[in-house]
Amino acid sequence: MVTPLSRHTAREQGLPLPQQYSMAWDATHPSIADARHAVRVLLDEAGHQPDQRPSQDAQLVVSELVTNAIRHAPGPGALTLELTPDATLLRITVRDSSSSPPVLPAPDPGRPGGHGLRLVTLLCEGLHHTTLTTGKQVVAHFRLR
Repeated sequence: MVTPLSRHTAREQGLPLPQQYSMAWDATHPSIADARHAVRVLLDEAGHQPDQRPSQDAQLVVSELVTNAIRHAPGPGALTLELTPDATLLRITVRDSSSSPPVLPAPDPGRPGGHGLRLVTLLCEGLHHTTLTTGKQVVAHFRLR
């Protein structure tokens, strides 16, 4: 089950806050399509058209990171999308219940899967993880050009 947590716009309270969207899931898995839809809507509201490459690449990154969390970590997880007030940087944070760090496998064009994290590293300015007491958090910084 997906539980929307919060959504804030920069206009709230008259402060230049980032635009933000969060969702969390329990033992049942969220729809990857819902995660892609969330980033598409957030970016569209900030002026990044859904049919343009930055929005499509951001959707791919979100899809890959959430898919990895679901595939490699049982239990609850969360996705937070945070867009800077000038709408030039999207910070994508995925939390899951596994403390194992993400592994970037060696390139193998003959392998049918396992290429998603490589795509994420190619598309993002930065990718790092932090071990938490109940799992890990993976953060990607996606520059919207």
